[in-house]
Amino acid sequence: MRRILCYGDSNTWGYDAAADDRFPEEVRWTGVLQQLLGEGFRVIEEGQPGRTTVWDDPIEEHRNGKTALYSVLESQSPVDLVVLMLGTNDLLQGRSPEQAAERLERFLSGISRKQDKILLI
Repeated sequence: MRRILCYGDSNTWGYDAAADDRFPEEVRWTGVLQQLLGEGFRVIEEGQPGRTTVWDDPIEEHRNGKTALYSVLESQSPVDLVVLMLGTNDLLQGRSPEQAAERLERFLSGISRKQDKILLI
């Protein structure tokens, strides 16, 4: 069985802004992906609202995606592919697009030592 780790922010978590809640599993993009891929695949949803690439948030603690990823990769091992969807919240913290891209590049270089197949969205 192929294992796909989807790691990201509220988009991966399945945030429904209209209801200020979470979409049902079968409506979230990770759930749709699971349905499309079928039984030979296991889609692991690891989203968190407010998650950033590498920055700590002084109000919303534990949103630094880099510090959490290593534990997630270890606990979900083996992982055949990491689908990474991060960076939007970096911009919401007042970072420039260039800063967000630079941090994302650092983030990717750090995890590429642990995981060789990464799909960046």
